[in-house]
Amino acid sequence: MKIVIYGANEIAGLIAAKLFEDHDIIIIDDGSGSNANFEKLDIEYVEGSGANIALLESVGIKDSDIFIACTDNDEANIVACLTVTNMTKLKTVCFVSKKENVESLSLVRGSKYQKELMIDYVLWPEELMTQEIFRIITVPKAIDVENFANGKARLHEYRIVEDTKFLNKKIKDCNFPEETLIVGITRNNTLFIPDGDTELLLNDKVIFMGSSYSLDILANKFFQEIDDVKQVTIIGGGNVGLMLAQNLEKANKKIKIIEYDYDRCVELTENLKNTLVINGDGANYNLLEEERVSESDVVVSVTNNDEKNLLCSLLAKQLGVPKVITRVSKNANANLFEKVGIDVAISQNGAAIDDIDNHLIKTEVEILATVERGQGKVLEICIPSSFKTNFIMNLKIPCKAIIAIIQRRNRVIIPRGTTQIMPLDNLIVFTTQENADMVLAYFKRCA
Repeated sequence: MKIVIYGANEIAGLIAAKLFEDHDIIIIDDGSGSNANFEKLDIEYVEGSGANIALLESVGIKDSDIFIACTDNDEANIVACLTVTNMTKLKTVCFVSKKENVESLSLVRGSKYQKELMIDYVLWPEELMTQEIFRIITVPKAIDVENFANGKARLHEYRIVEDTKFLNKKIKDCNFPEETLIVGITRNNTLFIPDGDTELLLNDKVIFMGSSYSLDILANKFFQEIDDVKQVTIIGGGNVGLMLAQNLEKANKKIKIIEYDYDRCVELTENLKNTLVINGDGANYNLLEEERVSESDVVVSVTNNDEKNLLCSLLAKQLGVPKVITRVSKNANANLFEKVGIDVAISQNGAAIDDIDNHLIKTEVEILATVERGQGKVLEICIPSSFKTNFIMNLKIPCKAIIAIIQRRNRVIIPRGTTQIMPLDNLIVFTTQENADMVLAYFKRCA
Protein backbone atom coordinates (compact mmCIF):
# COMPACT_ATOMS: atom_id res chain seq x y z
CA MET A 1 0.00 0.00 0.00
CA LYS A 2 0.97 3.61 -0.53
CA ILE A 3 0.03 5.68 2.54
CA VAL A 4 0.23 9.47 2.75
CA ILE A 5 0.33 10.93 6.27
CA TYR A 6 -0.26 14.62 6.98
CA GLY A 7 1.48 15.63 10.21
CA ALA A 8 4.88 15.00 11.78
CA ASN A 9 3.92 14.48 15.42
CA GLU A 10 4.17 11.46 17.72
CA ILE A 11 1.09 9.79 16.20
CA ALA A 12 2.55 10.06 12.70
CA GLY A 13 5.88 8.73 13.94
CA LEU A 14 4.23 5.70 15.53
CA ILE A 15 2.15 4.98 12.43
CA ALA A 16 5.17 5.29 10.15
CA ALA A 17 7.39 3.13 12.37
CA LYS A 18 4.71 0.43 12.46
CA LEU A 19 4.01 0.37 8.73
CA PHE A 20 7.07 1.52 6.76
CA GLU A 21 8.61 -1.95 6.31
CA ASP A 22 5.58 -3.29 4.42
CA HIS A 23 4.16 -0.12 2.86
CA ASP A 24 5.32 3.02 1.03
CA ILE A 25 4.98 5.97 3.43
CA ILE A 26 5.03 9.68 2.57
CA ILE A 27 4.96 12.26 5.38
CA ILE A 28 3.66 15.76 4.63
CA ASP A 29 4.21 18.46 7.25
CA ASP A 30 3.97 22.24 7.25
CA GLY A 31 7.15 22.58 9.29
CA SER A 32 5.51 22.73 12.72
CA GLY A 33 6.32 19.08 13.43
CA SER A 34 9.66 17.37 13.89
CA ASN A 35 11.49 15.46 11.17
CA ALA A 36 13.64 13.73 13.81
CA ASN A 37 11.09 10.93 14.32
CA PHE A 38 11.43 9.88 10.69
CA GLU A 39 15.14 10.21 9.91
CA LYS A 40 15.89 6.53 10.60
CA LEU A 41 12.89 5.29 8.60
CA ASP A 42 12.87 4.53 4.89
CA ILE A 43 10.13 7.01 4.03
CA GLU A 44 9.68 10.18 1.99
CA TYR A 45 9.31 13.50 3.84
CA VAL A 46 7.76 16.53 2.11
CA GLU A 47 7.30 19.99 3.62
CA GLY A 48 4.02 21.75 2.92
CA SER A 49 0.28 21.66 3.57
CA GLY A 50 -1.82 18.52 3.29
CA ALA A 51 -4.54 20.65 1.71
CA ASN A 52 -2.30 21.99 -1.06
CA ILE A 53 -3.57 20.49 -4.32
CA ALA A 54 -0.31 20.97 -6.22
CA LEU A 55 1.70 19.35 -3.43
CA LEU A 56 -0.73 16.43 -3.20
CA GLU A 57 -0.45 15.89 -6.95
CA SER A 58 3.34 16.01 -6.73
CA VAL A 59 3.45 13.15 -4.19
CA GLY A 60 1.16 11.02 -6.35
CA ILE A 61 -1.98 11.22 -4.23
CA LYS A 62 -4.11 9.70 -7.01
CA ASP A 63 -1.98 6.55 -6.93
CA SER A 64 -2.18 6.23 -3.14
CA ASP A 65 -4.39 3.93 -1.06
CA ILE A 66 -4.88 5.75 2.26
CA PHE A 67 -4.59 9.38 3.37
CA ILE A 68 -4.23 9.96 7.14
CA ALA A 69 -4.51 13.49 8.55
CA CYS A 70 -3.20 13.50 12.12
CA THR A 71 -1.81 16.96 12.83
CA ASP A 72 -2.59 18.58 16.18
CA ASN A 73 -5.09 20.87 14.44
CA ASP A 74 -8.58 19.41 13.87
CA GLU A 75 -9.54 21.98 11.26
CA ALA A 76 -6.38 21.38 9.22
CA ASN A 77 -7.05 17.64 9.28
CA ILE A 78 -10.66 18.10 8.15
CA VAL A 79 -9.78 20.46 5.29
CA ALA A 80 -6.98 18.16 4.11
CA CYS A 81 -9.27 15.11 4.09
CA LEU A 82 -12.00 16.97 2.21
CA THR A 83 -9.45 18.17 -0.34
CA VAL A 84 -8.17 14.65 -0.92
CA THR A 85 -11.72 13.30 -1.18
CA ASN A 86 -12.51 15.80 -3.92
CA MET A 87 -9.38 14.79 -5.82
CA THR A 88 -9.44 11.00 -5.44
CA LYS A 89 -11.38 7.96 -4.28
CA LEU A 90 -8.82 6.73 -1.76
CA LYS A 91 -9.69 6.11 1.90
CA THR A 92 -9.36 9.12 4.20
CA VAL A 93 -8.69 9.00 7.94
CA CYS A 94 -9.21 12.15 9.98
CA PHE A 95 -7.92 12.52 13.55
CA VAL A 96 -9.90 14.91 15.76
CA SER A 97 -9.57 15.97 19.39
CA LYS A 98 -12.82 17.87 19.99
CA LYS A 99 -16.21 16.28 20.59
CA GLU A 100 -18.00 18.96 18.59
CA ASN A 101 -15.96 18.06 15.51
CA VAL A 102 -16.82 14.38 15.92
CA GLU A 103 -20.50 15.29 16.09
CA SER A 104 -20.28 17.61 13.08
CA LEU A 105 -18.47 15.08 10.93
CA SER A 106 -21.00 12.41 11.87
CA LEU A 107 -23.59 14.42 9.94
CA VAL A 108 -22.23 12.94 6.72
CA ARG A 109 -23.33 9.48 7.88
CA GLY A 110 -27.05 8.95 7.51
CA SER A 111 -28.38 12.28 8.79
CA LYS A 112 -30.88 14.60 7.13
CA TYR A 113 -27.98 16.84 6.10
CA GLN A 114 -26.15 14.05 4.30
CA LYS A 115 -24.99 14.90 0.80
CA GLU A 116 -22.32 12.27 0.27
CA LEU A 117 -19.87 10.33 2.38
CA MET A 118 -16.93 12.75 2.44
CA ILE A 119 -14.57 11.38 5.10
CA ASP A 120 -14.32 7.61 5.45
CA TYR A 121 -12.99 7.27 8.96
CA VAL A 122 -13.04 9.76 11.84
CA LEU A 123 -10.78 8.86 14.76
CA TRP A 124 -11.11 10.41 18.19
CA PRO A 125 -8.31 8.76 20.22
CA GLU A 126 -9.79 9.81 23.55
CA GLU A 127 -13.03 7.96 22.80
CA LEU A 128 -11.16 4.78 21.83
CA MET A 129 -9.15 4.95 25.05
CA THR A 130 -12.32 5.50 27.11
CA GLN A 131 -13.90 2.37 25.64
CA GLU A 132 -10.78 0.35 26.46
CA ILE A 133 -10.67 1.61 30.06
CA PHE A 134 -14.36 0.81 30.53
CA ARG A 135 -13.87 -2.79 29.33
CA ILE A 136 -10.98 -3.29 31.72
CA ILE A 137 -12.92 -1.86 34.70
CA THR A 138 -15.72 -4.39 34.18
CA VAL A 139 -13.42 -7.33 35.08
CA PRO A 140 -11.87 -6.35 38.43
CA LYS A 141 -8.40 -7.92 38.20
CA ALA A 142 -7.99 -8.09 34.43
CA ILE A 143 -5.56 -5.75 32.70
CA ASP A 144 -7.13 -6.24 29.26
CA VAL A 145 -10.54 -7.43 28.09
CA GLU A 146 -11.85 -8.06 24.55
CA ASN A 147 -15.21 -9.47 23.43
CA PHE A 148 -15.82 -11.77 20.44
CA ALA A 149 -18.68 -13.68 18.81
CA ASN A 150 -21.32 -11.22 20.02
CA GLY A 151 -20.14 -11.59 23.60
CA LYS A 152 -20.19 -15.39 23.66
CA ALA A 153 -16.38 -15.53 23.84
CA ARG A 154 -13.80 -13.23 25.40
CA LEU A 155 -10.13 -12.49 25.99
CA HIS A 156 -8.92 -11.71 29.52
CA GLU A 157 -5.37 -10.75 30.43
CA TYR A 158 -4.12 -11.05 34.01
CA ARG A 159 -0.83 -10.29 35.75
CA ILE A 160 0.56 -13.04 38.00
CA VAL A 161 1.25 -11.75 41.52
CA GLU A 162 2.43 -13.29 44.77
CA ASP A 163 -0.95 -14.75 45.77
CA THR A 164 -1.95 -16.09 42.34
CA LYS A 165 -2.99 -19.70 42.82
CA PHE A 166 -1.04 -21.08 39.85
CA LEU A 167 2.23 -19.19 40.45
CA ASN A 168 5.25 -21.36 39.46
CA LYS A 169 3.01 -24.13 38.10
CA LYS A 170 3.11 -25.63 34.63
CA ILE A 171 0.09 -24.81 32.48
CA LYS A 172 -0.83 -28.50 32.12
CA ASP A 173 -1.06 -28.82 35.92
CA CYS A 174 -3.35 -25.86 36.58
CA ASN A 175 -6.79 -27.41 35.95
CA PHE A 176 -8.26 -24.34 34.30
CA PRO A 177 -11.96 -24.45 33.30
CA GLU A 178 -12.60 -26.73 30.34
CA GLU A 179 -13.38 -24.04 27.75
CA THR A 180 -10.38 -21.87 28.64
CA LEU A 181 -7.07 -21.59 26.78
CA ILE A 182 -3.86 -19.72 27.61
CA VAL A 183 -2.89 -18.28 24.23
CA GLY A 184 -0.05 -15.93 25.15
CA ILE A 185 2.33 -14.84 27.91
CA THR A 186 4.26 -11.58 28.14
CA ARG A 187 7.49 -11.96 30.12
CA ASN A 188 10.06 -9.14 30.36
CA ASN A 189 8.02 -7.13 27.82
CA THR A 190 8.17 -9.91 25.20
CA LEU A 191 5.09 -11.86 24.11
CA PHE A 192 5.33 -15.57 23.30
CA ILE A 193 2.92 -18.46 22.77
CA PRO A 194 3.35 -21.10 25.50
CA ASP A 195 2.80 -24.85 25.62
CA GLY A 196 1.64 -27.18 28.40
CA ASP A 197 5.10 -27.38 29.96
CA THR A 198 5.48 -23.60 30.29
CA GLU A 199 5.76 -22.46 33.92
CA LEU A 200 3.78 -19.40 34.99
CA LEU A 201 6.14 -17.00 36.75
CA LEU A 202 5.80 -13.94 38.94
CA ASN A 203 4.92 -10.77 36.95
CA ASP A 204 3.98 -12.74 33.82
CA LYS A 205 1.04 -11.22 31.95
CA VAL A 206 -1.12 -14.17 30.88
CA ILE A 207 -3.69 -14.00 28.08
CA PHE A 208 -6.69 -16.33 28.33
CA MET A 209 -9.31 -16.90 25.64
CA GLY A 210 -12.47 -18.94 25.94
CA SER A 211 -16.22 -18.91 26.33
CA SER A 212 -17.61 -16.07 28.43
CA TYR A 213 -19.00 -18.58 30.92
CA SER A 214 -15.64 -20.34 31.38
CA LEU A 215 -13.79 -17.04 31.85
CA ASP A 216 -16.30 -16.03 34.53
CA ILE A 217 -15.48 -19.30 36.32
CA LEU A 218 -11.76 -18.60 35.88
CA ALA A 219 -12.15 -15.13 37.37
CA ASN A 220 -14.03 -16.41 40.42
CA LYS A 221 -11.96 -19.53 41.07
CA PHE A 222 -8.44 -18.29 40.43
CA PHE A 223 -8.65 -14.52 40.90
CA GLN A 224 -11.36 -14.31 43.60
CA GLU A 225 -13.48 -12.01 41.44
CA ILE A 226 -16.76 -12.73 43.17
CA ASP A 227 -18.08 -9.17 43.42
CA ASP A 228 -18.32 -6.69 40.60
CA VAL A 229 -16.59 -3.34 40.77
CA LYS A 230 -18.88 -1.09 42.78
CA GLN A 231 -16.97 2.15 43.32
CA VAL A 232 -14.69 4.00 40.89
CA THR A 233 -12.74 7.21 41.44
CA ILE A 234 -11.73 9.20 38.36
CA ILE A 235 -8.97 11.81 38.63
CA GLY A 236 -9.33 14.32 35.83
CA GLY A 237 -12.64 15.60 34.47
CA GLY A 238 -11.72 16.25 30.86
CA ASN A 239 -13.29 14.49 27.86
CA VAL A 240 -12.11 11.04 28.94
CA GLY A 241 -13.18 11.51 32.56
CA LEU A 242 -16.64 12.71 31.53
CA MET A 243 -17.24 9.97 28.93
CA LEU A 244 -16.00 7.28 31.31
CA ALA A 245 -18.29 8.53 34.10
CA GLN A 246 -21.27 8.53 31.72
CA ASN A 247 -20.57 4.92 30.75
CA LEU A 248 -20.12 3.88 34.38
CA GLU A 249 -23.39 5.58 35.36
CA LYS A 250 -25.18 3.39 32.81
CA ALA A 251 -23.55 0.39 34.48
CA ASN A 252 -24.86 1.54 37.90
CA LYS A 253 -21.45 2.11 39.46
CA LYS A 254 -20.77 4.53 42.32
CA ILE A 255 -18.49 7.24 40.91
CA LYS A 256 -16.38 10.12 42.16
CA ILE A 257 -14.58 12.59 39.89
CA ILE A 258 -11.80 14.79 41.27
CA GLU A 259 -11.20 17.83 39.04
CA TYR A 260 -8.95 20.81 39.78
CA ASP A 261 -10.73 23.42 37.62
CA TYR A 262 -13.89 24.82 39.30
CA ASP A 263 -15.65 25.84 36.07
CA ARG A 264 -15.11 22.36 34.65
CA CYS A 265 -16.61 20.91 37.85
CA VAL A 266 -19.76 22.92 37.18
CA GLU A 267 -19.92 21.50 33.64
CA LEU A 268 -19.43 17.97 34.94
CA THR A 269 -22.24 18.42 37.47
CA GLU A 270 -24.56 19.56 34.68
CA ASN A 271 -23.74 16.54 32.49
CA LEU A 272 -23.68 13.77 35.10
CA LYS A 273 -26.67 12.52 37.09
CA ASN A 274 -25.29 10.17 39.73
CA THR A 275 -21.62 11.14 40.08
CA LEU A 276 -20.05 12.98 43.01
CA VAL A 277 -17.90 15.79 41.57
CA ILE A 278 -15.10 17.02 43.87
CA ASN A 279 -13.21 20.25 43.18
CA GLY A 280 -9.62 19.59 44.20
CA ASP A 281 -6.16 18.33 43.29
CA GLY A 282 -5.96 14.57 42.71
CA ALA A 283 -2.27 14.72 43.61
CA ASN A 284 -3.08 15.96 47.14
CA TYR A 285 -2.65 12.98 49.47
CA ASN A 286 -4.71 14.59 52.26
CA LEU A 287 -7.61 15.15 49.87
CA LEU A 288 -7.51 11.53 48.73
CA GLU A 289 -7.63 10.41 52.35
CA GLU A 290 -10.47 12.78 53.25
CA GLU A 291 -12.55 11.59 50.29
CA ARG A 292 -11.92 7.93 51.20
CA VAL A 293 -10.43 7.10 47.83
CA SER A 294 -8.93 4.00 49.48
CA GLU A 295 -12.45 2.51 49.49
CA SER A 296 -12.55 2.57 45.69
CA ASP A 297 -12.30 -0.70 43.77
CA VAL A 298 -10.61 1.14 40.88
CA VAL A 299 -8.90 4.50 40.50
CA VAL A 300 -8.49 5.91 36.98
CA SER A 301 -6.15 8.87 36.47
CA VAL A 302 -6.86 10.58 33.14
CA THR A 303 -5.54 14.14 33.35
CA ASN A 304 -3.69 15.55 30.33
CA ASN A 305 -0.33 15.39 32.11
CA ASP A 306 1.67 12.14 32.27
CA GLU A 307 3.69 13.19 35.32
CA LYS A 308 0.58 14.14 37.29
CA ASN A 309 -1.15 10.90 36.29
CA LEU A 310 1.83 8.93 37.54
CA LEU A 311 1.90 10.78 40.87
CA CYS A 312 -1.85 10.42 41.41
CA SER A 313 -1.68 6.72 40.56
CA LEU A 314 1.21 6.03 42.92
CA LEU A 315 -0.64 7.81 45.73
CA ALA A 316 -3.70 5.65 45.03
CA LYS A 317 -1.56 2.50 45.20
CA GLN A 318 -0.08 3.73 48.49
CA LEU A 319 -3.62 4.09 49.85
CA GLY A 320 -4.24 0.45 49.01
CA VAL A 321 -6.52 0.77 45.96
CA PRO A 322 -6.55 -2.72 44.37
CA LYS A 323 -6.59 -1.59 40.74
CA VAL A 324 -5.16 1.60 39.22
CA ILE A 325 -5.50 2.53 35.55
CA THR A 326 -3.45 5.42 34.17
CA ARG A 327 -3.59 7.43 30.98
CA VAL A 328 -0.30 8.08 29.19
CA SER A 329 -0.01 10.64 26.40
CA LYS A 330 3.46 9.53 25.33
CA ASN A 331 3.40 5.96 24.09
CA ALA A 332 6.92 5.28 25.38
CA ASN A 333 5.79 5.93 28.97
CA ALA A 334 3.38 2.99 29.12
CA ASN A 335 5.96 0.29 29.96
CA LEU A 336 7.73 2.63 32.41
CA PHE A 337 4.50 3.27 34.33
CA GLU A 338 3.79 -0.44 34.67
CA LYS A 339 7.35 -1.11 35.85
CA VAL A 340 6.90 1.22 38.83
CA GLY A 341 3.71 -0.51 39.96
CA ILE A 342 0.79 0.89 37.95
CA ASP A 343 -1.61 -1.94 37.07
CA VAL A 344 -2.63 -0.73 33.60
CA ALA A 345 -1.15 2.11 31.54
CA ILE A 346 -3.09 3.01 28.39
CA SER A 347 -1.95 5.27 25.57
CA GLN A 348 -4.62 7.06 23.56
CA ASN A 349 -2.24 7.19 20.58
CA GLY A 350 -1.61 3.47 20.86
CA ALA A 351 -5.35 2.75 20.86
CA ALA A 352 -5.83 4.84 17.73
CA ILE A 353 -2.94 3.26 15.86
CA ASP A 354 -4.18 -0.23 16.69
CA ASP A 355 -7.57 0.78 15.31
CA ILE A 356 -6.00 1.88 12.01
CA ASP A 357 -3.95 -1.29 11.76
CA ASN A 358 -6.91 -3.51 12.62
CA HIS A 359 -9.52 -1.98 10.34
CA LEU A 360 -7.79 -0.21 7.47
CA ILE A 361 -4.37 -1.66 6.70
CA LYS A 362 -5.07 -5.40 6.61
CA THR A 363 -7.49 -6.17 3.79
CA GLU A 364 -7.26 -9.95 3.45
CA VAL A 365 -8.06 -10.85 7.04
CA GLU A 366 -9.95 -9.12 9.80
CA ILE A 367 -7.94 -8.28 12.89
CA LEU A 368 -10.36 -8.43 15.79
CA ALA A 369 -7.98 -7.17 18.46
CA THR A 370 -4.39 -6.17 19.13
CA VAL A 371 -2.78 -6.93 22.50
CA GLU A 372 0.43 -6.05 24.32
CA ARG A 373 1.00 -2.90 22.29
CA GLY A 374 0.92 -4.65 18.93
CA GLN A 375 2.91 -7.77 19.81
CA GLY A 376 -0.14 -10.06 19.61
CA LYS A 377 -2.98 -10.28 17.09
CA VAL A 378 -6.40 -11.88 17.23
CA LEU A 379 -7.35 -12.80 13.67
CA GLU A 380 -10.66 -13.90 12.17
CA ILE A 381 -10.17 -16.36 9.30
CA CYS A 382 -13.11 -17.58 7.22
CA ILE A 383 -12.63 -21.16 6.04
CA PRO A 384 -13.73 -21.52 2.37
CA SER A 385 -16.25 -24.09 1.17
CA SER A 386 -13.47 -25.95 -0.69
CA PHE A 387 -11.59 -26.72 2.54
CA LYS A 388 -11.27 -30.43 3.37
CA THR A 389 -12.43 -31.25 6.91
CA ASN A 390 -9.43 -31.89 9.15
CA PHE A 391 -8.55 -32.31 12.81
CA ILE A 392 -6.70 -29.40 14.44
CA MET A 393 -3.96 -31.77 15.60
CA ASN A 394 -3.30 -32.72 11.96
CA LEU A 395 -2.86 -29.15 10.76
CA LYS A 396 0.71 -28.20 10.00
CA ILE A 397 0.71 -24.48 10.69
CA PRO A 398 4.33 -23.39 10.05
CA CYS A 399 4.53 -21.05 13.05
CA LYS A 400 3.18 -20.69 16.56
CA ALA A 401 -0.53 -19.87 16.57
CA ILE A 402 -3.54 -21.01 18.58
CA ILE A 403 -7.01 -21.58 17.16
CA ALA A 404 -8.86 -20.27 20.19
CA ILE A 405 -12.47 -20.10 19.01
CA ILE A 406 -14.53 -21.67 16.22
CA GLN A 407 -17.77 -20.03 15.16
CA ARG A 408 -19.93 -22.63 13.41
CA ARG A 409 -23.34 -21.25 12.46
CA ASN A 410 -24.76 -20.12 15.82
CA ARG A 411 -22.39 -22.21 17.90
CA VAL A 412 -19.19 -21.09 19.60
CA ILE A 413 -16.67 -23.92 20.09
CA ILE A 414 -13.52 -23.73 22.21
CA PRO A 415 -11.48 -26.36 20.36
CA ARG A 416 -8.97 -29.03 21.33
CA GLY A 417 -6.59 -31.01 19.15
CA THR A 418 -9.33 -33.53 18.35
CA THR A 419 -11.76 -30.83 17.17
CA GLN A 420 -12.44 -30.79 13.43
CA ILE A 421 -12.16 -27.70 11.23
CA MET A 422 -14.97 -27.71 8.67
CA PRO A 423 -15.81 -25.69 5.55
CA LEU A 424 -17.40 -22.29 6.29
CA ASP A 425 -16.13 -22.25 9.89
CA ASN A 426 -14.97 -18.89 11.21
CA LEU A 427 -11.74 -19.28 13.16
CA ILE A 428 -10.55 -16.80 15.77
CA VAL A 429 -6.80 -17.31 15.92
CA PHE A 430 -4.24 -15.86 18.32
CA THR A 431 -0.69 -15.34 17.09
CA THR A 432 2.20 -12.92 17.29
CA GLN A 433 2.56 -9.86 15.10
CA GLU A 434 5.42 -11.33 13.06
CA ASN A 435 3.52 -14.57 12.36
CA ALA A 436 0.14 -13.13 11.37
CA ASP A 437 0.80 -13.10 7.62
CA MET A 438 2.26 -16.63 7.74
CA VAL A 439 -0.88 -17.94 9.47
CA LEU A 440 -3.09 -16.36 6.85
CA ALA A 441 -0.95 -17.74 4.00
CA TYR A 442 -1.19 -21.24 5.46
CA PHE A 443 -4.98 -21.30 5.49
CA LYS A 444 -5.04 -19.92 1.95
CA ARG A 445 -2.90 -22.83 0.76
CA CYS A 446 -5.20 -25.30 2.51
CA ALA A 447 -8.24 -24.01 0.62
